Order: sequence, then C-alpha cells, then structure tokens
Amino acid sequence: MSDQIPEVLSVTPHDLAHGGEAVAKVDGKAIFVAGVMPGEQARVRIIKDKGAWARAELVDIVEPSSDRTAPPCAHFGVCGGCQWQYAPPATQVAWKQGVVESQLQHLAGLTDVDVRPVETPGPPFGYRNRMDFQIAGGKPALYRGSTRVEVPIDECLLLVPVLAELYQRLGNVDGLNSLTIRAGVNTEQVLAIVTGRLPESAKNWGVPIARVRRGTPTVEQGQMHLYEEVAGHRYRITANGFFQNNTWGAEALVRLVREALEPEKDDVLLDAYAGGGLFSVALGKSVSQLIAVETSPLGLRDLEHNLEAADGPAADIVGIPFEESAGEYDDWTIAVCDPPRTGLGAAGVDALIDARPRRVAYVSCDPASFARDARTLVEYGYALKWVSPVDMFPQTYHIETVARFDRVEPTE
Repeated sequence: MSDQIPEVLSVTPHDLAHGGEAVAKVDGKAIFVAGVMPGEQARVRIIKDKGAWARAELVDIVEPSSDRTAPPCAHFGVCGGCQWQYAPPATQVAWKQGVVESQLQHLAGLTDVDVRPVETPGPPFGYRNRMDFQIAGGKPALYRGSTRVEVPIDECLLLVPVLAELYQRLGNVDGLNSLTIRAGVNTEQVLAIVTGRLPESAKNWGVPIARVRRGTPTVEQGQMHLYEEVAGHRYRITANGFFQNNTWGAEALVRLVREALEPEKDDVLLDAYAGGGLFSVALGKSVSQLIAVETSPLGLRDLEHNLEAADGPAADIVGIPFEESAGEYDDWTIAVCDPPRTGLGAAGVDALIDARPRRVAYVSCDPASFARDARTLVEYGYALKWVSPVDMFPQTYHIETVARFDRVEPTE
C-alpha cells in the first residue's frame, strides 16, 4: 500500500469495532472504515496504514444492505455528531449489544457475563438536553468527524424540542467563541452559556444567559442555572456543569443503579464522581449515611445545594480526586461510581474497594475502559453479576452501561 497513491480496495466488513467503524479483513490485515454496515460490499481508500491494520475512507457502497436507510439529517456525513443515521434503531441497538459483549470478552476475558438486552429510553431523535457548539461564519458549528474542522449547522435533529425551537431563534452569533444550550426536559427551563462577545441577536433568544470566563460562569442575563427533574427528584444544574445529556436515560440509570445496589436503611453509600448528585439525591433517603466525592467546583456547589434541598441523610462531601481519596472518610457498605470515559484505572479501583463494599454499581460511558476495570474488579474478588446497556445516544456509537458487582465471600 503506497503512501503516495491511496489504494482503493473492495471490502465486505464482517463486524463493527468499538468506536463505530466497520471492520473487514484483506489479506489478513484489519481494515477499519466508517459509514459501512457489516455485510455490505464497498470500495474504500486507505488513508492510514499501520502495518497490522489500516484505516480507510469510504469511496462508495457497491452493494448496500437491505437494512440501510436514508439519513434524515442534511448534515450527516459532514458533521461528526452522528455516525449511524444510515441504520435503523433496531440495527444500531444490536451493534451496541455486540460491542459490549465483545469488549468484555476480549479485554476482560469474561465470556459468561449476563449482558442484558439494550434498553432504549426516550426517542431516537430529539433526545439531547444539552449541545455544545463552536462558531463558524456567524453560525453554530460542530466538528467534522475525527477532526477539528468546524461545520456550520442549520439544525440538529438530536435536540429536544424546546432546544430545537431556541436554535431557530439564535440568528447570527458572530462574536461568540462558543455556545452551549441546555434544557430541563421535565421543567422546560432553558439556559444558554456563552464565551466571547454577546451578539445583537441574543436579545431575541428569550432565555437566561450565563457567560463563562476562564472556566467560571457568571450571570449575563436572568440566572446561570436551570432545574431538571429525574425520577421524581429535582436537581439544580449550574451553567456548564456536568449532568446527563439524556433525561430519559438518566432516569434509566437511576433505576438500574438502585436495582444493582439494593440499598438498605443501615447502609453507608459511596457515590464516586458524584457530579451534581444524580445518584446521591436519588438513593440518599434509602441509606443511613452518604459519602459523595467530586472535584469540579460547579459540581460541588450543585451537589451541596441538591442534597440540602432533598433533605437526605447525613452526607460527607469530599472535594478531592477520587483516585486519591482512600482513607479520607469512614467505611462504606455499598458504592456507585460513574467515572469519566477513561474509567477508574488501577488507582480508582483500589479506592472503590478500599472498604470492601458488599456491592458495587458501575456506570460507564465507554465499554473498553469498563471491560478493563471489570477485569481488575474480578481479580480483586468481585463477581460481575450483570451488565445492562442503555442506549442514551441513538444515531451514535456511544453506549452507556450499568453493571452490578458483588463481593465474593471466601469459602472455608
């Protein structure tokens, strides 16, 4: 394969890789290509050759799958926000189920795990309660796939209806450096978060506006937070602080974490990477004591506010990195963790099981890092009882999972 002349190959992918690309084998070499469904015949052009594997770009589909559908978004294939609009929802769900099972098998060496059918809360479009935009040519923009090239967007079909309506009122946003719009689906509250110079069109937005300078939000107009309700609980979300981007999915996560932990009144609950308190608030009244660990200043403020408003149990809030937190507080009997995409890692697993909790609920947004951590937890004496995938991001390859680990009691 020449570095000067990209080689065009005919391929028929047999599987999907973690990350959403189809994978084919040509003369023993794995070829990864986006935009192709397993079983389709396609022509592809090699753009990166790494010896044992190569990455290719799609030239054309020679023989399409009978499942292939027409992407409804005019920006699909240029904007990188979605990867799978050409596949119907049932096909996407089957792919995600396979990815979770494959990662557990290949990275964790676990072949007999109870991986439940993928849950599909909420609609396949119109589900995102937050979207972050760059600005290009006076318009909100998203990045082209796997690049930092900004693509102006006329509309985004993933936005919840109240945000889609706001999007059409934005007008020319020249002067801004970035724009985030977010909403409470169950409260219908909307907030815009900006960096840069506020455009003249902002007077027509009709929503509160927060400005962020050097990571710190301030009120520009109205207030710098909104409220959302999840599973009967109310949460304050400040400016660009973290909260789940799919409200229906957040409700599914709360239900599954409760099922995984089976909390009892005398339990002490550890909430690692607590954020604004999604799980702390939802499960707090089911236990006698709560230990919540979070480092984000915005997250800590919202966590404190939300716990106080919920009138939950006694809470110890720990504002240090979770990986460094072992020994900083009393023992816990059950634990939930929702780490970033990189997972817990060795230090995080050590901190999580420092008190030898009888049960752990692991919430993950990345099947690969979850599989690596699952392998470590199993090695440390925890049994992986089940994994429940949740499709919180239809039209994309992203998949959330909730898993239950039980401490294995030593036998005499």
